[in-house]
Amino acid sequence: MKRQNLTRRQFIAAASATSLAAVASRPMNVYADLTRTAGKLAILGGEPVRKKKSWPEWPSVDDKMVESVVRTTRSGIWCRIQSSTGTVATFEKEYARLMGSRFCVATGSGTQSLHTCVEALGIGPGDEVITTPYTDPGTIAAILSARALPVLADLDLASYQLDPEDVERRITENTRAIMAVHMMGQPCHLERIQAIARQHHLVVIEDAAQAHLAEYQGKKLGTIGSLGCFSFQTSKTIACGEGGAILGDDEELMDKCYTVHNHGTSRRGRTEVIGPKYRMNEFQAAVLLPQLATAQERFRTRNDNAAYLTSRLKGCPAVVPQKLYPGTASGSFYLYAMSYKKEHCNDWDRARFLKAVAAEGVSLSPYIERGLHREPWVQNVIKTRSYQKTFSARRLQQFLDEMKCPNCDRVCEEMAMIWASGPLLATKADMDDIADAILKVYENRDKLGAA
Repeated sequence: MKRQNLTRRQFIAAASATSLAAVASRPMNVYADLTRTAGKLAILGGEPVRKKKSWPEWPSVDDKMVESVVRTTRSGIWCRIQSSTGTVATFEKEYARLMGSRFCVATGSGTQSLHTCVEALGIGPGDEVITTPYTDPGTIAAILSARALPVLADLDLASYQLDPEDVERRITENTRAIMAVHMMGQPCHLERIQAIARQHHLVVIEDAAQAHLAEYQGKKLGTIGSLGCFSFQTSKTIACGEGGAILGDDEELMDKCYTVHNHGTSRRGRTEVIGPKYRMNEFQAAVLLPQLATAQERFRTRNDNAAYLTSRLKGCPAVVPQKLYPGTASGSFYLYAMSYKKEHCNDWDRARFLKAVAAEGVSLSPYIERGLHREPWVQNVIKTRSYQKTFSARRLQQFLDEMKCPNCDRVCEEMAMIWASGPLLATKADMDDIADAILKVYENRDKLGAA
């Protein structure tokens, strides 16, 4: 398949009846009708498309959440080890059920979940884990904390996800795992990554921190690899400030995860391994539990609105929404991401384009300023004593020499996104505002020089 957005036929075939299927009922070239977008640019004194409208707040607090926290406070059970049927244990059971997994271990953050998995799998000094440079630092912090080597593979330009072909090129005799990140909450090319892992006898850890409830080939993300990890940080679509979870179907492996996250103490009450204390506390779970009942409704709303917005932007070459792989039934849409193609907008730089769209009342922004392969603190890994003692000088120099990810650099330069957790819970009219603001600026691209 060409590296571009899915065709109408492919996109609709991949969509679920309750989420992305909305694309099928929309005209695929709404750009042809610009009646609402005509007029003088707001940045030049014209009327903005969207005037003083707010987006739905996220995270939002309701009475059930407050009652849950008060109930936990009054119970005196504030730590998960005080009760095997407390709030954390209940959340683990309900989250596993919601996601279609057998087991769940809740942690204090998504990064803690990832590090727990790395340790539970026995990955450590001398081992290598392949992952993406286009992610939160917490992804590779989980690898570095185990003193393993984080090998960064380049991206597919259109999906912003790991390029499986580059992943395969970077496998060595020391590679133990692939940490596949589902960026923006949409599935990476997991079918291909799983096939590579099987061929080379590797494990796949899914970093699904942004991808709650997203589905790929009939399964929810985080339940496809050996282990799946989630974040409940404030911005996420299920949130409690800080928090994380590990999902898995292998009981023995999940028991190891529990032991590692519980400072090395197993469910049998014996300290068996070295481990950090990564337990989720009862208050975090008290905030999370009431959200689960309505999580799927919000999830469907975001998917419906994302599909509608994608259909409205079809035909505007200046912005190209994130490519979704075949088999993608739905996405979390933690972010709604697009590539800004300045060559189709009189070569005006991204900053000028985004400033003009913001003047129309719609705020888009870049996402990750530069990939982790560009970060000096990552490059300086080879200078630390622990890595110099573990890896050969030749391997560390090779690690540095191969830390080139040109597609990631380009994605960082082109990205324009909406923090979608709240805005995609709005109405179709609000989605029209987003599309109309973008289309208006594109229609008036010849005038951006005066902005």
